[in-house]
Amino acid sequence: MEPVALQDYICSLDPASLPRIVKICSGVYFQSSIYEISGNECCFSTGDLIKIIRINLKKVICENTKTGHITEIPPDFPGYFSSTIDPQLHGSLDELLSAATRGSGALPICFSSMHDLKIKGRVVPRDQPLMLIAEEMYQGIRHACCMMHSGTHKLTIYLPLSLHGTFYSWGPVFPQTLLQALQDPVLLDQPLICPNLHWHSYVLQPQYEIEAIMNLRRSIVKIPSTLEVDVKDITASSEHHQHFITPLLLSEVLAQGGPFPMQAEILEVPDGPPIFYRPLKKGQELTIHGPASPSWRILASSKSRKAPRHFFISGAYQGKLKCRPREFHTAFDLLTALQPGFPLHVVATQDWEGEEGDSASPSLFRGDRLEVLGRDRGPDGEVLVCNRLSELSEVEEDEEEEQREEKEQLLLPLYFSCDFVEEKNDGRRYRLDSLLTHVPLPCEVKVLSKDPSLSEDPLSSFPGLQLEEKITEPFLVISLATDPRMCFEIPPRWLDLTVVEANKPPKAQEGPLSVSTVEELTDAFYYKLRTLQTCSGQAPPPRPPKTKQKCSSLAKPNQPPKPEKRASVQQPERPSKNTSALSLPLPSGNCSALYSTKLRPCQVQKPLKKTPGTEQSKFESDSDHDYENPNEELEQTTKKREASLPHSDHDYESPDEQPKRTFKKMEKRREDPLQRP
Repeated sequence: MEPVALQDYICSLDPASLPRIVKICSGVYFQSSIYEISGNECCFSTGDLIKIIRINLKKVICENTKTGHITEIPPDFPGYFSSTIDPQLHGSLDELLSAATRGSGALPICFSSMHDLKIKGRVVPRDQPLMLIAEEMYQGIRHACCMMHSGTHKLTIYLPLSLHGTFYSWGPVFPQTLLQALQDPVLLDQPLICPNLHWHSYVLQPQYEIEAIMNLRRSIVKIPSTLEVDVKDITASSEHHQHFITPLLLSEVLAQGGPFPMQAEILEVPDGPPIFYRPLKKGQELTIHGPASPSWRILASSKSRKAPRHFFISGAYQGKLKCRPREFHTAFDLLTALQPGFPLHVVATQDWEGEEGDSASPSLFRGDRLEVLGRDRGPDGEVLVCNRLSELSEVEEDEEEEQREEKEQLLLPLYFSCDFVEEKNDGRRYRLDSLLTHVPLPCEVKVLSKDPSLSEDPLSSFPGLQLEEKITEPFLVISLATDPRMCFEIPPRWLDLTVVEANKPPKAQEGPLSVSTVEELTDAFYYKLRTLQTCSGQAPPPRPPKTKQKCSSLAKPNQPPKPEKRASVQQPERPSKNTSALSLPLPSGNCSALYSTKLRPCQVQKPLKKTPGTEQSKFESDSDHDYENPNEELEQTTKKREASLPHSDHDYESPDEQPKRTFKKMEKRREDPLQRP
């Protein structure tokens, strides 16, 4: 077969002959590296092989042969097409029959009515083709024996030749539907007339969507038939069938359910940060042994001083575990850890003094034992109901019952912050599957003995391990070709590798497989998994109430108030102990006069005239400006105050004598009013 255009090849292709294999003889490449437009493949190289499995009619372009006008019709267009239609209209069946027999001279003929026909309770739709087979006499009246196609059935009806209406003839050939006309190679290249398209002559140009399979393409490729490429049919060459290899995802392998074991090769690794520290690269050969059992895993994190490490622990883990008491820091943590069917008893590890007069903030003391009961509604919001337990001594059963009735009930706000530790006296050793039936998650454990199936168990090296959540997800058991006996488990949901099945048969197993029951996770995947697994409807922890501040205090909290500043009085700098300033002599009498003396504000004096010696000394210094020494100013001020005070060898008036003398003068004025001061 010679190469032909893709559009011509698809138009002449019989859908019943699919699938067909074609070869691209002239490639096409759109600019800007556009490989796909509206979901259709638009880039091929010369020599590519395509296996066509299905063709779908998308639309039909009708081009008017006279005007060139283009009309687009859908694939379910209801009209009929014919190349021999007679555009002449007739007023009755008798007139139509006479014109048809006069022209061709023989029956049958095909005709239609431009209006609906109602004959004895039956309705013939307009433009419905009818085949007039013969003329018969029925009850003394001439009738036309007609045949009508109704789906897959053929109906015979009799119409009187005297029936009036508007009729037109299709000619001796029965008209074709749109799909029939497109599949007829004779009618496809001829101008066709359809009464539903205003009796114009059109050329049909169908456009198809091709569904095909290409080599190493996982999905079905969709190709428009109008793509300008030349193809060649090579279906007869059977050796080309081996080039069509379909890639598979691990999720598809798991859904197919086998056959296992399966030899495969990694074609593509999903983008993004890795899930495991185990390297998986493109081109690695692996063996898929089937789904893992059991299908649940435990998400765990190490408890140590260093950065925590995260693991997937399989349900088949055989190590021995021992429970450790959990630690809680708020009442909300206690509520989160409380689960039905598992009582929770804790011990306070620090003192907490509640606010005076606030019943919603009780006081706790270190060593108080609490029994957590559940959530309730308090006066100021939701609270955690607990019982404060007293220390029980070895008493009889009836006395113990009396002590149980004397429990003190506490209502702890959910924002209540205090450290607690779980009261646990369980010293038994558990396997992982039996532990989950006795202890709720999350819980803290210690690995006492490692899994004997593992050469190195990383969990036994940690002082503690927090089991956070149980995850039920299907895993696949996989081994690499470099170490076929050591297997590990992969979750297809989070690590969906693209693989291709190898043609070679799987190798025979030499011994039992060793499956790793512990797989370390990367930090990036761990936090992503926690985001996915966390219930979005869970309420966040409550926010504690705001503390009330006094309105009279204008200073900010934890800051002392600023001292008041006086603009009129400037306090001189207080001399230190080692300063050379002179001390003020105290008077021998009452010292209140000294303290009652008002101090004038210190004023900066004008600089003195520069002397040659002074100027030289200042030039010798590194300063570029002439500043006064504050110690000299203080010394001058002190000398002035000392000079203004009375000396100790003179008599000076005490401050108490002046009010007495003033009082005596007032008494004399009362006795002698005419005396003037």
